[in-house]
Amino acid sequence: MGSNEKIYRIRFHGRGGQGMKTASRILGTAFFLSGFEIQDAPRYGAERRGAPIFAYVRAARSPINERGIIRRPDLVVVADDTLLPIPAAGVLAGVDEHTILLLSSDVRAAEWVDRIRFPGQLILLPKLGETEDPPGLRFLGATCAGAAARLAGPVARDCLEASIHMEAGPLGAAALAENLSRALAAYDAMASHAGCVQPATATSADDYIAPRWVDLPFEQASVSAPAIHGTLTSALSKTGLWRTLRPVIDYARCKRCWWVCSTFCPDGAIQVDSAGQPGIDYEHCKGCMVCVAQCPPHAIEAVTERGSQAEEAS
Repeated sequence: MGSNEKIYRIRFHGRGGQGMKTASRILGTAFFLSGFEIQDAPRYGAERRGAPIFAYVRAARSPINERGIIRRPDLVVVADDTLLPIPAAGVLAGVDEHTILLLSSDVRAAEWVDRIRFPGQLILLPKLGETEDPPGLRFLGATCAGAAARLAGPVARDCLEASIHMEAGPLGAAALAENLSRALAAYDAMASHAGCVQPATATSADDYIAPRWVDLPFEQASVSAPAIHGTLTSALSKTGLWRTLRPVIDYARCKRCWWVCSTFCPDGAIQVDSAGQPGIDYEHCKGCMVCVAQCPPHAIEAVTERGSQAEEAS
C-alpha cells in the first residue's frame, strides 16, 4: 500500500453479549462485497457477558499492510455509554478532531460532548425499537453495523443486506429477519450523515520511527521479582460495573436451597445469611446469569441493569 492510499479504521466498543464481534463481521463483509480489502477482528480475553470488549475493521481499495489494534480511529462506535468513564475500556484512545463518535445513549449529544470534551463529531445511534430488554440486546450489533456502514459512505445498501444474510443466515429465519430489519433501518436513519467518516492516509514504512530504548538497571531478585502477599485484594475490583443484566431474587418464591445458586455462582457473589437466605453482592456480580439458569424454583429473574438503577433512584 502506497503512502497516499486511504484506509478506513473503525472500532466497535461494547460489552460481552452486545454483539460487537458480530457488528465488525457484518461491516467487514459489507465492505468486502463493496470491493474493498478488509480486516476485521475482535479483541477480548476470557471475560464473560458484560466485560468491556472491542472489535475493529480496516477497509481499503488496496492490500492492507497494517496489523494490530487501531490506535487512530476514523470512526468509533460505542454500544454502551457506561463504558465511557471506564479508562480500561479505551473507548476514547487515539481519538482527535478527525474522529466520528457514534454513541448509543439516552443522553443528548451536546451533553456528552461537554462531559468528555470530545474534539470530533458525536452522533447518537437512532432509537429503532426496544433494546433495553434482553431479546432486543441480541440485535444491537446489527444496528451498530448498519449505522456505521452508512456513515462510512461507500458501502451500498444491497451489500449490507447481503452481508447480514451471510453472517446471520445460519441463526434461522426469525433472527435473520430481525437483524435485517434493525440494520437496514439504522442504515436509512443515518442518511443525513452519509459519508461523514473520512479515511485517513495509510501508514508508510518509510515514515516509521523506531522507539528509543531505555536501559533499566538490574535489581536484585528480591526487589524486582513479582510477589503478592496481600489477601482479599479482589474485593477492591468492582466487577459489577461490567454488568448489563442484573439477577434479582424474588424471596416470595425462594425455597432457601441456597447451596444451588451459591455453588454455581462462578464469582462467589451470592452470599447466604444465618437463616439460609441468599443475597447478591452487586458490586462483584458480573451478570453472567448462571444463577438464573440454575435456580430450581425460578426465583431469580434477569432484569436490565439500567432499568434497575432507574428504579432505585426513583
